[in-house]
Amino acid sequence: MIKTQWSRSEIEHRVAELQPWFHNLDLQGVRTAPNHFLGDYPQLKWRTFAHALPEDMRGKTVLDIGCNAGFFSIEMKRRGAERVVGLDTEPLYLDQARFASEISGCELELHELSVYDVALLRERFDLVLFTGVFYHLRHPLLALDLIREHVLGDRMVFQSMQRGSANVGRVAPDYPFSETSIFDSPDFPSLYFIENEYSSDATNWWIPNRACAEAVLRSAGFAIVSHPEAEVYVCEKAEVAPAVTAELAQARPWSRP
Repeated sequence: MIKTQWSRSEIEHRVAELQPWFHNLDLQGVRTAPNHFLGDYPQLKWRTFAHALPEDMRGKTVLDIGCNAGFFSIEMKRRGAERVVGLDTEPLYLDQARFASEISGCELELHELSVYDVALLRERFDLVLFTGVFYHLRHPLLALDLIREHVLGDRMVFQSMQRGSANVGRVAPDYPFSETSIFDSPDFPSLYFIENEYSSDATNWWIPNRACAEAVLRSAGFAIVSHPEAEVYVCEKAEVAPAVTAELAQARPWSRP
């Protein structure tokens, strides 16, 4: 049964039951992660790119991949989105999102699925949010391929932690086998592999530099239409190279619903 009213003490008690929180939400004045190591996160991040999305989302459908406690999903509903579907693999985060959506009065559809499962949705969405997930994946390029093939309708918001150079150098269409110096350039696209842990998190697997983040998006068939924040890109569907299409054809078992 859904409670229609919650007292502050009841909200505080439930927030404590659902610890730990990664999203610092404001639930009727109760903060879920007031001592977050990134500050008021993800509100601080949202402020840097909120202007890049339509303020009026009425009639739009949104897919939030890796929704966590639902901050961005709730923001989309507040902008009037008709349907917002949130996916996460962590049951605790989904419980947090259910509670947050109830307190916020925003209806969300929540599913325990990973980005690798998006074909099961059998639906394309006007907007796909893919934030804070890329670097947690063992197979990040496959994830982008599956998003484009199965759920991307119009646009995607992509965000990934970045490390290394923030410069983007000019990359030639091809290089001779003898060319090795390009790999010593800090602005050449690089994806850093984390064998053990980074920031005490064993799920941080691959971290791109800026040039790599932009290159993998293009390679996966996403055209970057705006770059409102250092780590955030708004993308539209574009063509993919024949070599990518050929490899995807071999990976069809991954993408069957």
